[in-house]
Amino acid sequence: MIREVVLYPSKILTKATKKVVKIDEKTKEEIKDLKETLESCQNGVGLAATQIGIAKRFLGIKDAKTKEVKIFVNPKVETAFGKKVYPEIEGKDGKPEIFLEGCLSFPNYFGEVRRYLKIEVSWQELVGEQLIDMKKTMMGFEAIVFQHEIDHLKGILLVDRVTRGKGKFYKQIGEKMEEWDIRKISNL
Repeated sequence: MIREVVLYPSKILTKATKKVVKIDEKTKEEIKDLKETLESCQNGVGLAATQIGIAKRFLGIKDAKTKEVKIFVNPKVETAFGKKVYPEIEGKDGKPEIFLEGCLSFPNYFGEVRRYLKIEVSWQELVGEQLIDMKKTMMGFEAIVFQHEIDHLKGILLVDRVTRGKGKFYKQIGEKMEEWDIRKISNL
């Protein structure tokens, strides 16, 4: 079932999630709901369980090429390589510009967030009725998305990361991005 994405300032977004210890029918249904909800989001690439109102530790990431959604149960970052940086992308003029991170729970808002560009992660994957331990090294965009969704599972929001990292915050108005005073966020 496709669920509504929970929007800020809902309190569930600021709550840390609980580890999934048992796979029962309810948890399988919730995982399926998250997967279907993320698949239906045209501009969403990641979604944490809290963003659909579930206080459990799992998330989904949509593959940029195939659009297939992979589910990560009890995910964590094991190791981060290098320093946290503002990721850069190539702008329309070919010059580097800071990548602006968005969030489905903050529609039309974007911010500069420092992230690791290479991380080693672990998680459990549901195979049949069992949770199987997995590990992987993620780089670039995939690493950024994973860290963003892990933050959701810890109750950390986009605005928290922007504020802590002293980044800029923007509101999209039509085709234009306007710098926005992050203190106004409570007026959403």
